[in-house]
Amino acid sequence: MNLFRNQISPSDETNGKSTLALRTNVFFFSTFVIFCVIIIRLAVLQFVEGPTLTEVETNRDTKDVPLAAMRGSILAAGGEKIAYSSPVQSLYITLTKEYTAKKTDKDTKITDYTPEAKAAVDKLVTNLVNKFNELGDKSGEKLTVEEVKDSLDLKFRKYNGYTPRRIKVGLSAKEVAYFMEHKYEYPGLEVVEENVRHYDKDTVAVQTVGYIKLFKNSNSLPMYQNVMNAMEKKNSNSGLMYKDEEFVGFDGLERQYQRELRGQNGYQVVSINPQNMAEKVEKVVPPVKGNDIWMTINKNVQLKTEQAITDQLKWLHTHAVQGKTHPDAVTGYAVAMEVDTGNIVAMASMPDYDTNAWTSGSIDTPTYNKIKDYYQNGTITPNASGRSGHNFDSIVLMGSTVKPLSVLLGLNEGLFGTSDKYTDTGIAYFGRAGHETSVRNASGHVLGRMDPSEAIAQSSNVFMVEMVGKRLLKKYGSKGIDVWDKYMKEFGLGVYTEVDLPGERRGKINYTKIKAAGSVQAALVYASFGQQGGYTALQLAQYASTLANKGERIKPNLVSKITDSSGNVVKTFGRTVLNTVKINDAFWNEVKRGMNSKVSAFDGFPYDFARKTGTSQQDYYDKNGKHTVDNGVFIAYAPREHPKLAVAVVIPEGGFGSNSAAPVARKIFDAYDWEYGLNGVPKKSLQQNQPVNINQ
Repeated sequence: MNLFRNQISPSDETNGKSTLALRTNVFFFSTFVIFCVIIIRLAVLQFVEGPTLTEVETNRDTKDVPLAAMRGSILAAGGEKIAYSSPVQSLYITLTKEYTAKKTDKDTKITDYTPEAKAAVDKLVTNLVNKFNELGDKSGEKLTVEEVKDSLDLKFRKYNGYTPRRIKVGLSAKEVAYFMEHKYEYPGLEVVEENVRHYDKDTVAVQTVGYIKLFKNSNSLPMYQNVMNAMEKKNSNSGLMYKDEEFVGFDGLERQYQRELRGQNGYQVVSINPQNMAEKVEKVVPPVKGNDIWMTINKNVQLKTEQAITDQLKWLHTHAVQGKTHPDAVTGYAVAMEVDTGNIVAMASMPDYDTNAWTSGSIDTPTYNKIKDYYQNGTITPNASGRSGHNFDSIVLMGSTVKPLSVLLGLNEGLFGTSDKYTDTGIAYFGRAGHETSVRNASGHVLGRMDPSEAIAQSSNVFMVEMVGKRLLKKYGSKGIDVWDKYMKEFGLGVYTEVDLPGERRGKINYTKIKAAGSVQAALVYASFGQQGGYTALQLAQYASTLANKGERIKPNLVSKITDSSGNVVKTFGRTVLNTVKINDAFWNEVKRGMNSKVSAFDGFPYDFARKTGTSQQDYYDKNGKHTVDNGVFIAYAPREHPKLAVAVVIPEGGFGSNSAAPVARKIFDAYDWEYGLNGVPKKSLQQNQPVNINQ
């Protein structure tokens, strides 16, 4: 029996095996859990925290440096390039560690470049200068060692350490070939394609097209302040980053369509050291060329409009009208707008200038002083857009050109009917009894018995005072001002036209200034014949177009389409109705009949057309006291039936509108008729199709 005392019982053996299995299972389960935790953590790092960590690492170790894109062109309606860029090759170098290594003297604690870095810079500069002088234009100015060293900005006064330095603009073909072939010899060197802006030497609609400035000099505009703020906060992607030396639109279409014209910048990814200095260029992403803007402006019509204003101003200086010349008429403004499309075919603000003055990145003081009074667009703003001899700006009171609307308002408000007659005695009175103020017709004419259309045609101030101004007050009291204002704005007077240009003004609305007018009655009386509101030439053109469209106010278009660098259409612009005024057809017809002023400048014009001359009075003061002069205003649309084109012309201090502004309008209509045809058939096509007489 003792032989079996030390043997393991079956039950003990079973318990041991169970314990071992349990331990094994725990081990494998624990291992599984650990592996799961590791895998989950790796997944979190890769998919959740990875992008953030990568961004942090990238922001700490690399910088994105923008490369400017080729700016798109601005073309006239016929495809002529009015503003365009040409490519130039520029040499840039990023100051990598070969050139910027530094050491600190133990005794003086002064940090300076190492001898090796200084030697590398000297070698670089010497080699560059020698190659420029060897390969560059022999007739051009030679680059010097001092100029190249200054471009490197080794003391970082102009640029960050990692920002590429531009050494030379406009490399020759030989220079480009050499530096591309020997790039490995110059660490950090890049040949970069940039562009130079040019403007048509014919100075086509220069204030409308606008001009450019360097981005670093453009922070007075909120749109560029926002860009700078986003760049500082790193809220923009690399392609939207701007270079300090990049040109940007500062006015006109150049500014309005900055985003489309600019394209998208490329960029260099530059690795940097803790001292914010460049280590090397890691990657280069090329820029994307900007889109092209196609204007509605016809170059030929535009140039003829500009010339017509210039010629008319000279004529007014030398030819007596109403017994005197007008030497102080030195500015003029005109807009031609298609009635059916809203397209602006001409927009002239004269005098103009050569916009190429801005293309170097800055403008010299003598040139700026010459153009500072007229480099902005006088057809939309009175600021820096021309001054007449007695310092009048481009927004003048509209004068009798308001009378079609004044009569339309009177008819629509039931102040009188189309068949009502009024006897014009040449004078009207308003105001308190015993303190009346009088208003007379131009030149004191007594016009006699007339209906509403004749009141427009004969330009009766007296009719407007008695039948519109005074009756509007009687019907509405002081609310008559609001009624008048409502009609003005519905026809585009005193509101933005919504043209695709920056800087547009709403004009001068004086009829709401009751204290200055003297009373509500005085404000309405003077407003009724055009002496209480001043508007831009573009507003007057839109107003004329609204009359032609029987109450449809159309948005003016300056751009018809946008195309990409391959010519593909990116966007088109069509007819946009801003608002519609519903008025009885009989009233429209009455007003249309009345727009029939006698204008000798249109003698022989082959179309029946609707027009209204205007002469607004404006005061100036000198040592001899107060003086009053006349501003010329003219609106028209043609043909009278099925109208195609609306035109507005303003000549400050030009005298009567029939003699100063109307002759310009006639030449605009003729130019449009030649290019497009007021009846839909271009006159130039008829001449081109004339048979040739072989016997001549």
